[in-house]
Amino acid sequence: MTNPYPHWAGAIRDVADFPRPGIRFKDITPLLADADGFRAAVAAMADPWRAAGVQAVLGVEARGFILGAALALELGAGFVPVRKPGKLPGATLAQEYALEYGSDRIEVCAGAIAPGTRVLLIDDVLATGGTLAAALLLARRLEAEVLGAAVLVELDGLGGRQRWPDGLPLQATLAY
Repeated sequence: MTNPYPHWAGAIRDVADFPRPGIRFKDITPLLADADGFRAAVAAMADPWRAAGVQAVLGVEARGFILGAALALELGAGFVPVRKPGKLPGATLAQEYALEYGSDRIEVCAGAIAPGTRVLLIDDVLATGGTLAAALLLARRLEAEVLGAAVLVELDGLGGRQRWPDGLPLQATLAY
């Protein structure tokens, strides 16, 4: 049987019991350190969106910043950070969400984009889907036209895709 994953997928490593006991964390930092692998991963994530007319990429803290900024450059779009509370200047919009191991909150600058801006949401991993669902709610509160979302890794067994609206594209480059 042939390996269904691209060569660079082997640079993503599992870390047991991080950030909490019982969690198997997908660490993309070895991939980010490999220039050719990182370039190939960003290109693979961008491919489904090249003709979509993306005007802004909303990247979710923290690894979503790295992937999102690179994708924004690849797609000729702007970049908007979606951050943890208290990290952005000025007025913000906030959204709480549940994680597989607790809860959290993310924020975006109020007025970060003009209403109607065509946006793509980016995160590194789709697990239970709480973070991406919260980012979607923030984008809608900004009155963006959400084209969809992309993640580098989807963890199939955690049901994150079920929290995503039917009919709104969600692209995962790798699934485990």
